[in-house]
Amino acid sequence: MERSAVVIGSLNMDIAVTVDRLPAEGETLQGGGLVEAPGGKGANQAAAIGKLQTPVRMIGKVGADRNGAALLQSLEASGLDTDAVHTSSGQPTGVALVTVDRAGRNHIVVVPGANGELTKDDIDSRADIIEQCDMVVLQLEVPMETVAYALRQAKALGKTTVLNPAPARKLDDELLRHVDFLIPNEHELQTIAGLDQVDEHSVGGAARRFAEKGVGALIVTMGEKGCYYADSSTVKAYPARKVNAVDTTAAGDSFIGGFVAGYLASGNADTAIRLAQLAAAITVTRHGAQSSLPTRQEVEALWQSANE
Repeated sequence: MERSAVVIGSLNMDIAVTVDRLPAEGETLQGGGLVEAPGGKGANQAAAIGKLQTPVRMIGKVGADRNGAALLQSLEASGLDTDAVHTSSGQPTGVALVTVDRAGRNHIVVVPGANGELTKDDIDSRADIIEQCDMVVLQLEVPMETVAYALRQAKALGKTTVLNPAPARKLDDELLRHVDFLIPNEHELQTIAGLDQVDEHSVGGAARRFAEKGVGALIVTMGEKGCYYADSSTVKAYPARKVNAVDTTAAGDSFIGGFVAGYLASGNADTAIRLAQLAAAITVTRHGAQSSLPTRQEVEALWQSANE
């Protein structure tokens, strides 16, 4: 039977504007094109896994509005069953306001909306999905108590857990002991680990401290600088594939989707990281969030060329 994942997290409508450069504090700039596109870290990661033809379902919440309907349609187009995405009766669908410059760098502000209503009861109501999957993937765009509860339930059922700690905040020890793979970007790692800089030495030290709290492994994404894998005894650097980046909006989500798909297929973190890097490399060459995520065929083609 094919191994599968469940993503528990956020669904947002991204409203993106392009600018020549990111604004300074208090500065007003003239923007270029304005685009609305399905996003949200949870939905992006679920869509990334689905586009790689790995079985995946999602637990989340949207509003009873056109944005919610568009998000569900996008997930279904990526190969997901959306019956566990609940509808809020009182909150609109979450929105992310995204500013992207010519180099593909971005600023993002998230308005949670219905995401803020995802509760323990929503997790319990679809406990069957968690029981049936192999990996559980979470982020921090839904209430922290819901994230902690879902991680605890997943580990009690013997599932492999992945936490993307974004947006970054301090994580308590009770939550961390239920995390197998902690996958922040370098800025998020600085916040959650209290680091001044991110390099091989500091990543190794952070991984050892996290291991003492129960975390299986730390994977740090650093954009064009590649990524690190670290656990209690090992640190390994992975250089990035050089591409012409135009929009980094969903790069981290694409990486996590690729990692989950690769790990479910191989059971090997090294293989999963290499696949994740290829998925992210394709994503940053396109505009948008879910619209930029690669298909399995595209990643396989790049994998083949990278290994020739």
